[in-house]
Amino acid sequence: MRKQSKTQNTLGEYENWINDILIKFQHGELKLTQAVSELSNLPYEDITFAKVDHHRTLRKGFPEVIFGLGKTEGQIVEIAKSISKHSPKILITRVGIHTYKAIKSVLPDAVYNKDAKAIIVNSIKHEKKYKGIVVVTGGTADISVAEEAAVTAELMGNRVQKIYDIGVAGIHRLFAHLPILQKANVIIAVAGMDGVLPSIVGGLVQCPVIAVPTNTGYGANFNGISPLLTMLNCCAPGVGVVNIDAGFNAGYLAGLINKR
Repeated sequence: MRKQSKTQNTLGEYENWINDILIKFQHGELKLTQAVSELSNLPYEDITFAKVDHHRTLRKGFPEVIFGLGKTEGQIVEIAKSISKHSPKILITRVGIHTYKAIKSVLPDAVYNKDAKAIIVNSIKHEKKYKGIVVVTGGTADISVAEEAAVTAELMGNRVQKIYDIGVAGIHRLFAHLPILQKANVIIAVAGMDGVLPSIVGGLVQCPVIAVPTNTGYGANFNGISPLLTMLNCCAPGVGVVNIDAGFNAGYLAGLINKR
């Protein structure tokens, strides 16, 4: 496998991998059967229990993300090893510390965000970061979902500012950070309980606001359905809503918006 560049983005790395194979074949350094074997991983690699979509980087500019919940530790490790052959970036969500230790043993660059419960691998050491994303939460209990959004957007090549615990129970805390919010290109607003935070933020800024309901709250919160409905009924324009606890979805969407 080729040595990976320290300065190029993920899409450039993937294109270089394909170009290297074709150039080596053209120069006689690879036999036809070897080149076909290398390219056989397009559009995916079948490892029995999973079909790893290596082509996703070429289509979307970011590799397939591993959703850890429901997978065995061994399955996660094998999928990660497969992705690592062709991508300098790997994101694994909803996993515990034991899975991280297993990943770390085969991918030494892996780091673990305990709040997000996510494993991140990024072997690109010098990458341009796009400013403009701000992640806010209603309360401290929403930080886990917010961190999942943040690590996703960061791995996509964005710089993320975090402002936590500025919910409507103490609205003056939000106003103290208004200059930062009003300079953002996109804001991710994460809240449980009554789910009002995105509405407040949406009425104060010019940029898109991605609302993320969480399951934080008492009985009538209905495990996040109550704030979800509040956010869907938001009267502030420019607010879009993702699924309950869907930090990854919010971070990915914010990353796409910001890099545009």
